[in-house]
Amino acid sequence: MQLNKFSTLGKLGAAAAALMAPAIAFAQDAAPAAAAAPVPEKADTAFMYVATILVLFMIIPGLALFYGGLVRTKNMLSVLMQCTVVGAVMMLVWVIYGYSFAFGGGTGPYFGGFGKLFLSGVSLDSTSATFSEGVVIYEYTFIAFQMTFAAITPALIIGAFAERVKFSAVILFTILWATFVYFPVAHMVWDANGLIFGMGALDFAGGTVVHINAGIAGLIGAIMVGKRTGFGKDMMAPHSMTLTLVGAAMLWFGWFGFNAGSNLEASGGAVLATMNTFLATAAAIVSWSLVESFTRGKASMLGAASGMIAGLVAVTPAAGSVGPMGAIVLGLIVSPICYFFVSVVKNKFGYDDTADVFGVHGIGGIIGALGTGIFTSPLLGGTGKEDFSIASQLWTQFVAVAITIVWCAIVSAILYKIVDVIIGLRVPVEAEREGLDLATHGEAAYHS
Repeated sequence: MQLNKFSTLGKLGAAAAALMAPAIAFAQDAAPAAAAAPVPEKADTAFMYVATILVLFMIIPGLALFYGGLVRTKNMLSVLMQCTVVGAVMMLVWVIYGYSFAFGGGTGPYFGGFGKLFLSGVSLDSTSATFSEGVVIYEYTFIAFQMTFAAITPALIIGAFAERVKFSAVILFTILWATFVYFPVAHMVWDANGLIFGMGALDFAGGTVVHINAGIAGLIGAIMVGKRTGFGKDMMAPHSMTLTLVGAAMLWFGWFGFNAGSNLEASGGAVLATMNTFLATAAAIVSWSLVESFTRGKASMLGAASGMIAGLVAVTPAAGSVGPMGAIVLGLIVSPICYFFVSVVKNKFGYDDTADVFGVHGIGGIIGALGTGIFTSPLLGGTGKEDFSIASQLWTQFVAVAITIVWCAIVSAILYKIVDVIIGLRVPVEAEREGLDLATHGEAAYHS
């Protein structure tokens, strides 16, 4: 009986094993699949962390000091305050709905959807794709990095109408502009479902999204807000070129995070972007100084700082796809063109762009976006494929630039008008003459 018992159990065990075989086989097949799920590399996480805080450094104190040095003493603090609060407000707006509107998973060409409102569905384990198949980064990493872009872009606009706009108007316009201009354009350009992305346009780190966007919005703002009181009569030279250079140097330093970080991983693409950020900027500084030497007889510190920013702007969309020689050519080209718009076009049309946001960021962004379509060609040292067509890509870049300009110009004009109706854009003349530091914030940047 005992033997029969074990024999029966053996038969039952064999039958059970036969029944379980498919499940065991499925589990064995599933195990490698689960193991193959991509996991973020610690090196990429550390790299993106550094890149993110470098972009924060661009905003505060970099951009704040750069713009602050360009205004008059009585308005220094107001510019610092605007950059600081705009950056802070945009960080909050970004995580509440901005990330969702730009990268929320929606399949529309203009809008990312509501799927990521309040960072819904984001966890410590969720990931975002990079440019390499099978390589991912933590979604929080991507959110934080893109958050700094969303924070600095509206802050760039401030320089165009500095010294005469209400602080409350700046904040309200920033929120509206980000909602109806920045987030849609970011989705169109950088999201896989976006209109401009689908066209095949190249914008590595924000030539259209950041610089053309900010430059056009700044031009529209300078025109609609109007000239500063006493413009063309009173002395309105920068009050501290020392601080402007300090701010510009901080921007260059932080821009390595801006450009190299846009590679999203610590690979050769980031190294290329780093090299190009060095070379285009250096070439633009030299180029601007040479142009000034020929036209004015003297190379100025303001010109060198302007060239620095122009070079950085021009290489931004191209940083990951052009070769080092292409970056140098971009830098050499962009400064004379920006100089022409700053010194000739602005005077010809008489608009008061305080910190030359349109002349440097807008025009520099356009030059960079179009240049990307040329110098990405492998024949010119770029990273394009063998079948890369300069003519075809240049046309695509042109269309992307045109869409960005039209979208930004029309919507920005509407938003400026809305803000003007609700709370007014300009401070009273008395406050403008006193200076926004005391009139708006009740404190001064300097004390005698």
